[in-house]
Amino acid sequence: MARLGKDPQNAATQIEDAKATMEPSRPWLFRTYAGHSTAAASNALYRSNLAKGQTGLSIAFDLPTQTGYDSDHVLARGEVGKVGVPVSHLGDMVTLLDGIPLDRMNTSMTINATAPWLLALYVAAAERQGIARTALSGTTQNDIIKEYLSRGTYIFPPQASMRLTTDVVAFTYGQVPRWNPTNVCSYHLQEAGATPAQELAFALSTAIAVLDSLRDSGQVPPEDFPKVVGRISFFVNAGLRFVTELCKMRAFSELWDGICRERYGVEEEKYRRFRYGVQVNSLGLTEQQPENNVYRILLEMLAVTLSKNARARAVQLPAWNEALGLPRPWDQQWSLRMQQVLAYETDLLEYGDLFDGSPVVEAKVAELIAEAREEMGRIEEMGGAIAAVENAYMKERLVESNAKRLAAIESGEQVVVGVNAYQETEASPLSSGEAAILTVDPAEEGGQIERLNAWRRERDTKAATESLKALEIALRDGENVMEPSIACAHAGVTTGEWGDCLRRVFGEYRAPTGVGRASGRLGRGGRTAIEDVRGNVEQLSNRLGRRLKMLVGKPGLDGHSNGAEQIAVRARDCGFEVVYEGIRLTPIQIATAALEEGVHVVGLSILSGSHLPLVTAVLELLRERGLGDVPVVVGGIIPPEDAVALTNAGVAAVFTPKNFNLTEIMGKVVEIVDAHSLEAA
Repeated sequence: MARLGKDPQNAATQIEDAKATMEPSRPWLFRTYAGHSTAAASNALYRSNLAKGQTGLSIAFDLPTQTGYDSDHVLARGEVGKVGVPVSHLGDMVTLLDGIPLDRMNTSMTINATAPWLLALYVAAAERQGIARTALSGTTQNDIIKEYLSRGTYIFPPQASMRLTTDVVAFTYGQVPRWNPTNVCSYHLQEAGATPAQELAFALSTAIAVLDSLRDSGQVPPEDFPKVVGRISFFVNAGLRFVTELCKMRAFSELWDGICRERYGVEEEKYRRFRYGVQVNSLGLTEQQPENNVYRILLEMLAVTLSKNARARAVQLPAWNEALGLPRPWDQQWSLRMQQVLAYETDLLEYGDLFDGSPVVEAKVAELIAEAREEMGRIEEMGGAIAAVENAYMKERLVESNAKRLAAIESGEQVVVGVNAYQETEASPLSSGEAAILTVDPAEEGGQIERLNAWRRERDTKAATESLKALEIALRDGENVMEPSIACAHAGVTTGEWGDCLRRVFGEYRAPTGVGRASGRLGRGGRTAIEDVRGNVEQLSNRLGRRLKMLVGKPGLDGHSNGAEQIAVRARDCGFEVVYEGIRLTPIQIATAALEEGVHVVGLSILSGSHLPLVTAVLELLRERGLGDVPVVVGGIIPPEDAVALTNAGVAAVFTPKNFNLTEIMGKVVEIVDAHSLEAA
């Protein structure tokens, strides 16, 4: 649109002319990220949300499903149905999608390491409905690189994982042409602390790694490669600095267009479009005064909807109370209604892009593009995104950026209303009482295991065994994983059996933690506070006869390691000797490490809602090893009643998101160890 002149009448005429020449835009897809407890309960939730006007599905899977374990595996204890729906076999997928016409539904599945398997189950379920593969539309996230950096649901080494990602892309190109086979995901990078430039660079470097791998695999003819490029989509984050976030989306669009043209020779404009979905920032949602989160979510949504030329194709909003626990259906409805009001009650969709020609926007976009290209150049020089995972470069940058973000909040440089400013508040009627969040009945785990055992008894065991053998042969021969996986789905193979087969072929992987060289880099006030705690650490270490030693552990399958990493960094900055071995540890491994390392305190971080069974298991195992006098502290999204239960079980302190000052936490830990050592003496 041309810039408007100074004459008001002329300006009004230009606006009316512009409106007359364009059709109103269609609304984006309305989604709600949902799934919990059981396939049947989640199906009821999906059908209810669709009846309320939701226009696409977004499936949240539980952690055992995401990491390739059956619900009865030792690592699945306490995790079944907590952060999503358990899908252990085709029967679960059929139940999950019962009554939902898959040929008319656009389904997004947040799944990565086991993306080939969940897509295989989805295709098999559709075939059970009599629906052709070509009629299916939707998205598998299928972005494994960011799992090594932020979310932690990886299984296999990076090269093997990239092969699986490539297989899914190649399969859908031929068999499910309306499917988005990979949703390159910068969302979790921002949650892990990425700056806007890092989010741009890391995500685009990941997309390049996927397309390079696909091109080099030879699974797609060169003449069809532009069509495959056109199916690559993205899943982004939008934070509260919504002007910067809006500019970031325009920068994404420009950078992607250039990559498609210059690196891959894509001539057709429609194949170069930056197509993305979004969930706005959950990291910024607060436990304190959680009703303020409604306004945060609204402002964040504006960043990805106001600019037509960089507007999201699908939006899913978190619920206002996700910092407290699992949202209720009413909470999800509130977020859905927010989207509907913007799309249907305002005139946003009647106009073209509101920001074309803005010098402020153009300057910020240019700045972000320059910073992102510089970062992408560094990644390219070291061999690309896979190399930058293996050498820990990207992970270390994220840990450093997140440490700076937290330090700014602690110092007050970054204001968070209700957290480090304007803390006086009236009691909220919305967040009080036991029904303020949705809780998953612990008995659901036992029910899921019973159904899993029944499935194993009733299936054709010979067919399942033979299909798994065929899958393993195909993998070792370098064939595409998808068709044999679909055959496994129809034969009754379980998620854990599929995962174990691939573990035998590819092995397992533990990613770098990124805490090795990171430092909090606090301002003057923060450094003073750290020096005070460090002095107390020195005094206590002298009295103990050796350096104060802390084990930071992540029991269970929760891969969101940001909090644990920052605790490990701050503890080291305060003078502790820190033992941190990363994610996905069993309670036995943690208790054994505490004994072998001779630690003075154990800190457990759990964000998946499985804190009660996992923490109590660690406590019992410590006592069995004669370490009952070693204090245990716990951090996570823990409701008040659960905090009381943990304290009664023997936990020395419980920290939740409202405890944002890490140095104060470390000071409290020193006091706890001091008190316990005096009692032991």
